[in-house]
Amino acid sequence: MLPISRKYTDKINDEAVAAIVKFCGIALRGADSQWVSMTDDAEVQRVVKGFCAKKLDLDAKTAEAAVRAVGEKMKADKTKHRVTVYYLVAEHTGKLGKLA
Repeated sequence: MLPISRKYTDKINDEAVAAIVKFCGIALRGADSQWVSMTDDAEVQRVVKGFCAKKLDLDAKTAEAAVRAVGEKMKADKTKHRVTVYYLVAEHTGKLGKLA
C-alpha cells in the first residue's frame, strides 16, 4: 500500500487509501500515469471527470476547485502521486467516508 505523506494530513484512513488504490488499478504501475500534473489542464480535467465525479459524486465546479486547492497545497513537490492527490481531494471535500 502506498503511504500518504504525513506532511499533508494528520490522520490517514487506510480504508480510503485502499479504495483509491483499487480505483486506480493498473494506472499506478505506469511510470507516467502514477503522477498528476497540476500544470496540465487536460490532466486536471481527467481527475475531475474521473475520480471526483465517479467516486466522490462531486459536480465539476466543486471538483476542479478541490483539485486546484490540493495542487496549491502540494506546490512544493515536483511530483504529485495520484493516490496522494485523490486522498487529499476526498479529505478537502469531506468525502473520505464515501471511500472507506
